[in-house]
Amino acid sequence: MPRTTLITNITSLVTNDPAQGDGTPLGLLTDAAVVLDGETIAWVGPAAKAPSADETYDAQGRAAIPGFVDSHSHLVFAGDRTQEFNARMSGRAYSAGGIRTTVAATRAATDAELEANLTHYLTEALRQGTTTFETKSGYGLNTEDESRALRIAARHTDEVTFLGAHIVSPDYAEDPAAYVDLVTGEMLEACAPHARWVDVFCEKGAFDGDQARAILTAGKAKGLHPRIHANQLSYGPGVQLAVELDAASADHCTHLTDADVDALAQGNTVATLLPGAEFSTRAEWPDARRLLDAGATVALSTDCNPGSSFTSSVPFCIALAVRDMGMTPDEAIWSATAGGAAALRRDDVGRVVAGARADLAFLDAPSHVHLAYRPGVPLVSEVWRRGARVA
Repeated sequence: MPRTTLITNITSLVTNDPAQGDGTPLGLLTDAAVVLDGETIAWVGPAAKAPSADETYDAQGRAAIPGFVDSHSHLVFAGDRTQEFNARMSGRAYSAGGIRTTVAATRAATDAELEANLTHYLTEALRQGTTTFETKSGYGLNTEDESRALRIAARHTDEVTFLGAHIVSPDYAEDPAAYVDLVTGEMLEACAPHARWVDVFCEKGAFDGDQARAILTAGKAKGLHPRIHANQLSYGPGVQLAVELDAASADHCTHLTDADVDALAQGNTVATLLPGAEFSTRAEWPDARRLLDAGATVALSTDCNPGSSFTSSVPFCIALAVRDMGMTPDEAIWSATAGGAAALRRDDVGRVVAGARADLAFLDAPSHVHLAYRPGVPLVSEVWRRGARVA
């Protein structure tokens, strides 16, 4: 039978429950305690009011936060793009065409090699506090390699996204329409059983608005819910299409019109910001402040991929968001936890509340603010996932 565990002596606890503590969106508690019942949180509150439990664990005065929810990553791949990064940092602009390099390496890799790579980066992310993650296909771009990528990913997470529409496959460079037919037909048929989401890179050099609509609509008809790479490199129709189709998230959101911001603020689509991409490409930063002030829901994620954002560190992305995107430390931590959960339409993760999954990250610091205050320092000292200490 599951045993209960009382975690006490938590100096500062982010719950993301406004009914707790200071009444802000973070629901910040001081001198806090948490009771775990197996994989689930049973109780949260002041340590002085904590109920008894089968076991007691001393947090030793550290701060605690919900495990990070990384709602956008590309982890099923092979190969390396160091030379591309080096060239870009020497003055070459990023373009979507670099994806083809990874496609060739991924197609050539064995299943075992792809899974070993995936688990390596998942372990790396877990050590940095990520307890829930989404990941995509998109480096196969043919039916066989897209479906095997999703099968591999599904062994490690429920949040699997079909991204056959990452770019037009090099096999169809002269006939993009035929590739869209493949993605919405045979490829979708093979991939849908292994995925929860369907995604498309709606951008110049990838897929236009009409193509993106066709792909996402076909995915919905197969029971997959939409999310969209939108407005990363230029202004475009991606955000408006995301809101129209009730996509869970519009990801990147760097180039937005006032109408785009209003649509996100009034709809149910989360604006997922990916500062690792701007850092790694020296591109314009997304304006988080503009979105937040308009009332949009914002998530922060790593976009971990070998080409444009090769980081698995949510704390690093939090520091970038605070330094360069106009977010406060409180907004950034919320967006990397509860915001990520909203981008996956989940309410069982990203919060420390009774009934939620028992996912916690402990910091060698007195406050979550240190994640931005001390950038680059490995502050995550311990991670609990589903009620067990895993890092």
